Amino acid sequence: MIPDLGPRMRTRTSSPDPLAPVLRGHGVVVLDGGLATELERRGARLDDALWSAGVLLDRPALIAEVHADYVRAGADVLTTASYQASVEGFATRGLDREAALAAMRSSVRLARSAGDRTGGPVPLVAGSLGPRGAALADGSEYRGGYDISPARLTEFHRPRIEALSEAGVDLFALETMPVLGEVDLVLDLLARAGTVPAWVSFSCRDARTLAGGESLREAVRVVARHPLVLAVGINCVPPDLVADALRACREATDLPLVCYPNSGERWHPGRRAWVGDPQDRLDPVTWYDLGARLIGGCCRTTPATIAALRRALAAPARRS
Repeated sequence: MIPDLGPRMRTRTSSPDPLAPVLRGHGVVVLDGGLATELERRGARLDDALWSAGVLLDRPALIAEVHADYVRAGADVLTTASYQASVEGFATRGLDREAALAAMRSSVRLARSAGDRTGGPVPLVAGSLGPRGAALADGSEYRGGYDISPARLTEFHRPRIEALSEAGVDLFALETMPVLGEVDLVLDLLARAGTVPAWVSFSCRDARTLAGGESLREAVRVVARHPLVLAVGINCVPPDLVADALRACREATDLPLVCYPNSGERWHPGRRAWVGDPQDRLDPVTWYDLGARLIGGCCRTTPATIAALRRALAAPARRS
């Protein structure tokens, strides 16, 4: 397991909160939905370890198209196609370090262009930072348990953070994180890189336990003290797990909570496919009432999903 990296300074920063204007205007921030699975639905091939990051090289215009459709659906935030992007991952496609970093930076430009393509509101851009386990392409982000030293983990994450920061993300999304130690290390790297804030969302095995076996409540308590964290919660969990997981999160913090579940299907790493039946009913109003202020969708959700969330969350009572 990733070792405990020791205590961190936990003094809240005064750096600008890019989410604050949206929350003041609407009371809720609507996130986008699944990117990789939507790209696949539209014909992109995702059968290598780079997953959606490979589409940055093969079909970047398709990424821009999907981003634009999420803006049309009402998303306030677009998440970059960098979830599994890394220097070592791009090396498998023959890219040297600088070319790999350029590909990561391009993920920000593609998201940023969505407002121009639609002529609508300019969305915020969140730089996606998936866990090291996601780059292993074996489902480790849903299990945890991968052994790696802090030095190797730093070597994996630091170039990603620097590339996305240089490209001008508004905030970072630490997504599908299965263990607390990795989150703590990434947040420390973010603090060393500057003052770009972040949300943190964990993958979970049940409503009170991270995928790696730790307490969700304790992980949220620790992460919420970090000066750059604006919101904390869960993602890529089944919809029927969300409400109880939000209750566990609320026990640990008064920060805004974030949730963006998948369709309810389950990733099968051996078959490299989603299996099981989707859960048709999302309940964003209940999630809002439980403290979620960043609400969207993850794998196998679509622009239509986000449009439905936007409509459900449009009630004037949710404006503050």
